[in-house]
Amino acid sequence: MSPPRPDTGDKRPRNDLQTIRTLLPYLWPKDSFELRLRVVVALSLLAIAKVANVYTPMLYKEAVDQLSPAAGVTTILAVPVLLIIGYGVARVLALAFGEMRDFFFAKVAARAIRQSALKTFEHLHALALRFHLERQTGGVSRAIERGVKGIDFLLRFMLFNILPTLLEVLMVCGILIWLYDISFAIVTFLTIMAYIAYTLVVTEWRIKFRRRMNEKDSEANTKAIDSLLNFETVKYFGNEEHEARRFDASLRDYEHASVLSNTSLALVNIGQGAIIAVGLTVVMILAGQGVADGTMTVGDFVLVNTYLIQLYLPLNFLGFVYREIKQSLADMESMFSLLREDAEISDKPDAPALTVSGGEVAFRNVTFSYESNRQILHGVDFIVPAGRTTAIVGPSGAGKSTISRILFRFYDVDGGAVTIDGQDIRDITQKSLRATIGIVPQDTVLFNDSIYYNIAYGRPAASREEVEEAARLARIHDFVSSLPEGYDTKVGERGLKLSGGEKQRVAIARTILKKPDILLFDEATSALDSQTEREIQASLREVSANRTTLVIAHRLSTIIDSDEILVLEAGRIVERGAHSELLETDGVYAKMWRRQQEAAEAEKTLAGAIADGALRPT
Repeated sequence: MSPPRPDTGDKRPRNDLQTIRTLLPYLWPKDSFELRLRVVVALSLLAIAKVANVYTPMLYKEAVDQLSPAAGVTTILAVPVLLIIGYGVARVLALAFGEMRDFFFAKVAARAIRQSALKTFEHLHALALRFHLERQTGGVSRAIERGVKGIDFLLRFMLFNILPTLLEVLMVCGILIWLYDISFAIVTFLTIMAYIAYTLVVTEWRIKFRRRMNEKDSEANTKAIDSLLNFETVKYFGNEEHEARRFDASLRDYEHASVLSNTSLALVNIGQGAIIAVGLTVVMILAGQGVADGTMTVGDFVLVNTYLIQLYLPLNFLGFVYREIKQSLADMESMFSLLREDAEISDKPDAPALTVSGGEVAFRNVTFSYESNRQILHGVDFIVPAGRTTAIVGPSGAGKSTISRILFRFYDVDGGAVTIDGQDIRDITQKSLRATIGIVPQDTVLFNDSIYYNIAYGRPAASREEVEEAARLARIHDFVSSLPEGYDTKVGERGLKLSGGEKQRVAIARTILKKPDILLFDEATSALDSQTEREIQASLREVSANRTTLVIAHRLSTIIDSDEILVLEAGRIVERGAHSELLETDGVYAKMWRRQQEAAEAEKTLAGAIADGALRPT
């Protein structure tokens, strides 16, 4: 029985405070005094900007008082010019300090976004193959993308909008208590709190409409793209109307959710306006009564009105900001949750690098399973001596490709051990292990870049001459040179602009350039025609000379020169020996050989008939 698979990380949902706490180290980096200084300066400028913002209406009040008839102003020269200039300067300073705050904090925010995205990206590459096989790549990419945008929004709006506004509310209430009766502060505070509470409650209620609208938008978009990608299939079956009905069903649901979302927004705006109107009315009544009693001036009346409106303006978009902040925190949590995924395959503390003295590969009684209830390998035991070639053959599902994944340590074995020159691959660093092995996989995937980049990926520091020499050995240099853009030709997404054979030759050139001590060919010539296959087989023999080579093959004709051939069935080695020995045994391998020879003869006969005109190709 195989041991249970390791847990892939803490999947428990975390609250918003924990998500923010995860972000804080990126905003206060221990290894950068400059960035921490920028945070301090930015927060100081934020405080100064708020003080200037709160003090500005007081200058306005003084100017109004001195311009009132009671002050005895008779000529323009008596106008308090300095107060008006001071009012203008204060407004400019409030704006300037706010912009300077952004100037100093911009680098901190950009670095936090960069470091968090980079750490997540690096962690994804550190995760085991199991994670990437089970997770949709597009979903992971979107999680990082939305998480980065969420951090950006949170820093811009929560740090420099919501929190400063709450600070301003407290400062204004303190000034009103200091200058006037406490009732002004109470009314102002209660108005703002009622405004915030109403906005948050109604926005939380509206979120379900917005969420449903987004879901239906995504659903309609998915159906449209899926239908257009399968354009030919739709036409084959004449299902245009069926596709239109499916698309319209999603659009109808989106329309309904959109109407509810937009009409409910009117309720938010009406309620917000009513709360502010009531608050302003009560404050104006109190101030008007104070002016009538002689305890307040006209300037005081203007001041309290200005303060309440000044506090209202930044809260005008509170519903939008609150909804977006909640979404940003959810997106950030999705990204940060990736960091909690267990790597499963990790280096031991102080693990040494692999020391290659010859390149002997040994599988010693290896057992393995992807799932605990389905074992793949059963006691697989073999040795590939240094500089020799061993081939592994067998039907699909026998476990051939699993052996290559284990050798690269994409998975750890359940039992037994895999060693290179006597060193257990679990005891050495993964980087040194993978630097020692070169692979040409069956399914070659290329980067959406130039042919040169894809070949040079085997050893990025290689010179152009070395890259072209590797291409010559892989029999692809002449083809590349014939292209209009030569080695600068883009291969397209996943290399789709190249044929299967061309892609495989690029992969072979890439591995040749790497110059590994151990070579692994996993159906390396499966996508090639017979002529090209023979040419590349000769190149592979040249490249693998004096190198330990493990060949996973389907075409038995490509491995007849191997020093040893292992026949794998249902995860067990059922036969082993050289090609001639296995034919003499007349077992599983011999039957496979006869079937393939008969198929090759039939194919040759068919090709001859077509060439003679007896048959027409279909």
